[in-house]
Amino acid sequence: MKIFHPMSANIKRVLLVAALLAATVLIAFGLYLAFKKTTVEKPGEELGPGGGGELPFSGEKGEAPVTGEAPSGEVGITPAGPSGLGQNLTPSYYKPKPVEKVSSDYSIFTSLNNNGALRYHNGSDGKFYRISAQGDVRAMTDQIFYNVQEVTWAKNADKAILEYPDGTKTLYNFDTNKQVTLPKHWEDFSFSPDSSQISAKSLGLAPENRWLVTSNDDGSGTRLIEPLGENADKVIMDWSPSRQTVALSMTGQPVGADRREILFLGLNGENFKSTIVEGLNFASQWSSTGKKLLYNVDSARSNFKPELWIVNSYGEEIGSGRRMLELNTWAKKCSFASDDILYCAVPRELPEGAGMAPEIAAEIPDDLYKIDLKTGLRTSIALDKDYTFDSISYEPTTNKVYFSDHHETGIFEVKL
Repeated sequence: MKIFHPMSANIKRVLLVAALLAATVLIAFGLYLAFKKTTVEKPGEELGPGGGGELPFSGEKGEAPVTGEAPSGEVGITPAGPSGLGQNLTPSYYKPKPVEKVSSDYSIFTSLNNNGALRYHNGSDGKFYRISAQGDVRAMTDQIFYNVQEVTWAKNADKAILEYPDGTKTLYNFDTNKQVTLPKHWEDFSFSPDSSQISAKSLGLAPENRWLVTSNDDGSGTRLIEPLGENADKVIMDWSPSRQTVALSMTGQPVGADRREILFLGLNGENFKSTIVEGLNFASQWSSTGKKLLYNVDSARSNFKPELWIVNSYGEEIGSGRRMLELNTWAKKCSFASDDILYCAVPRELPEGAGMAPEIAAEIPDDLYKIDLKTGLRTSIALDKDYTFDSISYEPTTNKVYFSDHHETGIFEVKL
C-alpha cells in the first residue's frame, strides 16, 4: 500500500494556480500588443489647447462639446452653464497677431468718428489729436485745453463737449475752431446722430426745475423733453443712432429685487415698449444702427460679476431677442462692427463683486474675442502679449481694432 503525503497535494495545487496566473498575464500582454499595433497616432493630434482634437466636454446643462479649429476659423460658444459663472472661453488656435503702437501720447478720452478717424486728448500737452484710418497723427487744433475733466464726442463730426473742474462746460467745434459756453447746471451730455444737436439733464435746485432737454449745437433752440424730478440719477443720456431714443430710464415698474424695467425715452413723449434687465449696475451701448442694445448687469446669480446681454431696441421689436452672451465683461469693453458682429475685451479672471466695483479688476489682462450675434460663434483673436483694455474701437474701413492699455500710455492697433 502506497501512502499519500498531504504536503505533495498542496504543492501541486500551488503550481497549478501559478501556471494559470502566468497564462492569464501572457494572454493579456498579447492582446495589448495587438491593440497597440492597430492604433495609429496622427502627428500633432492631442487634446487640449493648441491641438487639433476635440476639447473635453463636461456634460453640464446648457453646454455643448466644442470641436477644434473650424474651416472658417470660428469655434462654437462654450456656455458657462445656467449660472453664467466663469468665462469658459475657447483658446485661440492661431498665430498671435502683431500689435502696433500708433501713438505714444498720454492719450485719454478716445473716440472713433464715423469717418474712421480716432480722436483723443493728450493729457501731457493739453492738445487734441486725430489719427486717420491710414495712421497719420495730427493735432486737431493749435489751441491748448488744460485740466479737461470730461469729454463727450460727437460721432458724425469733430465736435466735443468739454467739462472742467470748476463746472465750466463748452461745446468746441474742431472744424471751425468755435466754441459755445453751455449752462453749468447741464449735465450728462449726448450728441444727436447727425451731431447737430445735444441732449442733457438740466438740473435746477428744485425738483420741478429738473428736465431732460435738447438744444442745437450753437446753444439755441432749447426744448424741454421730459421732467426728471427726483429721478435724474436713474436716467442715462444716450441718443440712439436711429434717433428714436434720446435717453434710457430705470424708472419702470419694479419687477423683483434684481430685475429692472428699462424705459426708452423719445423726443416727443412716445409710448415705446420697455425691456427687462436681470440685474443691477446697468450700463449699455447701442449697435451701429441703434437696432440692438448691448448691456451689462450683475447680480447674486453671477457672484456680482458683470454679465453681457443683448436685446432688440428699435420700434416694435424693443425688448425682444433678449439673451445673455455668456461673457463676463462690461459693455464699454466692446465695440460693434455691425448689428451682428461685436468685438469684446474679456478679462481672463474676475473676482467676486467686480460688477459693483470695476476698479478691483483694473489690473487683469484681457483676451480679445469676435462674437457673431446671429450664429452665436465667437473667435479668439490672439495678441502678441498681454493687454488690459481701457478703451476699444473697431474701424471698418481698414478692419482694425484700436485700443488703449491700462499699463502703458499710447494708442494701439491690431489688424484683423
